[in-house]
Amino acid sequence: MTQAENALIRGLPAADRKRLLALCEPVELVLTERLVEAGAPMSQVLFPVDSFVSQVLEVPGHGGLEVGMVGREGVIGATLALGVGASPVRSVVQGGGLAWRLGSVHFGRELERSPALRRTMHRYLYVTLEQLATASACRRFHALGPRLARWLLMSHDRAHADQFQVTHEFLGLMLGVRRVGVTVAAGGLQAHGLIHYHRGTVQVRDRIGLEAQACSCYAADRAVYKLRMQG
Repeated sequence: MTQAENALIRGLPAADRKRLLALCEPVELVLTERLVEAGAPMSQVLFPVDSFVSQVLEVPGHGGLEVGMVGREGVIGATLALGVGASPVRSVVQGGGLAWRLGSVHFGRELERSPALRRTMHRYLYVTLEQLATASACRRFHALGPRLARWLLMSHDRAHADQFQVTHEFLGLMLGVRRVGVTVAAGGLQAHGLIHYHRGTVQVRDRIGLEAQACSCYAADRAVYKLRMQG
């Protein structure tokens, strides 16, 4: 693992980046592992490298619903930058792999010491809020097929591979629909040769075609990240 594989860390000035990484330790995130429970105290932040994590909102009586996804472009535990030691959502590993782990105490000290880190975290939190708003509108106004295409593209971006694991149950949780809905939507994408889905494994076969099928929210998410984080 190189030290430049998380975008937030990579974007820091060299001295700040070196100091932050010296305090981090590499950890292996395991598929379906629960990293953070909603409302529970957080003792660390995690900067994914080649792993990615679903952020799930618990709805009493209705299970959970994915409201966000974090890969190497982001961080788990961002609310600590606001002085809030708990998360409003549960974080579950969707794609196993490496991450940098930093204790909350060290993270707080680095925030005080580094204006660049504070600015990065504040911008990232804004991006997260805007993407959450987009996701809410997406679930209300867009059909399941385009939403599934969007979700698969988001996973493809963060998996950094054409093939990744996901079950029907997990897809249903992510999209807020029953298994039969997932079967129909995934079958449609597969019939068009865009993906191959079998026994919990998705293979992206036509990335360009999948982008054409996805709703406009996928491009909107990428645009706001580029504008706020890279502009």
